[in-house]
Amino acid sequence: MRLHVGCAMWTHAPWNGSLLPHPLPPAGRLRAYASWCNAVEGNTTFYATPARSTVETWAAQTDPDFRLVVKLPRTISHERRLTGVDDELRTFLTAMEPLGPRNHAFWIQLPGSFASTDLGTLAAFLQRLPRAHRYAVEVRHPAFFSEERSARLLEQVLGRVEAEWIPFDTVTLFDRPATSYAERDAWMKKPRVLRRSHALTKYPIVRYIGRDDVELTINGWDYLVAAVVDWLQEGRSPTVFLHTPDNVEALTLARRFHADVHARLPELEPLPEPLPAQPPTLF
Repeated sequence: MRLHVGCAMWTHAPWNGSLLPHPLPPAGRLRAYASWCNAVEGNTTFYATPARSTVETWAAQTDPDFRLVVKLPRTISHERRLTGVDDELRTFLTAMEPLGPRNHAFWIQLPGSFASTDLGTLAAFLQRLPRAHRYAVEVRHPAFFSEERSARLLEQVLGRVEAEWIPFDTVTLFDRPATSYAERDAWMKKPRVLRRSHALTKYPIVRYIGRDDVELTINGWDYLVAAVVDWLQEGRSPTVFLHTPDNVEALTLARRFHADVHARLPELEPLPEPLPAQPPTLF
């Protein structure tokens, strides 16, 4: 029974010196983060496929049971919209090979304009993917969340290849007016969609974004804690990523979420002990 929790990144300036040791060389930053969480979103790959040597450093900094959910480059998902991308996909998959078992799933985030009328394109793309990996799809078109037929069609497409649907839960974010610059910015950029907590596979993945107010964030995830407990008891292995608009408390919130689940399932494997942010003193 394993729950993976993490954040949207493994480096964030507000964490330096307060939660994570600082300064750290690039080859030590993921290692420090991995002492707090056992998973992370691989968002950087959305902007460009990294060099294979870079991916090798990610693997070297983490244990085999650490998990990355790595996003496909935007050239594949947004610019080419999953068509005519065989060369780009081959380059990307080759670069990711050093991750080995750390690669939890390849994350296909689709643009908000990708609608149910595009599901044939998605189905053809998924069918061509190597079966050696797991895949998870994030859609943002409102119809997939508000129209039963669109949701059912998407689930059918994903079910044929045992791919997961990644919901981005923004309900808590939009529950009340923004009170900070970071929250206002998030309101402009994040999708406003209905909540979803239905797993399609043994490996459900949820992205949850709260508020900069820690208590509001915690109060908003009660339903998700209950869903994760149910998934674990069903034999599933869920992954939950915790976001806030400024992400200052995201690391501590990820551990708090794991603790809330652990309180209901004491047999759950604990997270590692974080590295000290400051060197020990004599007094």
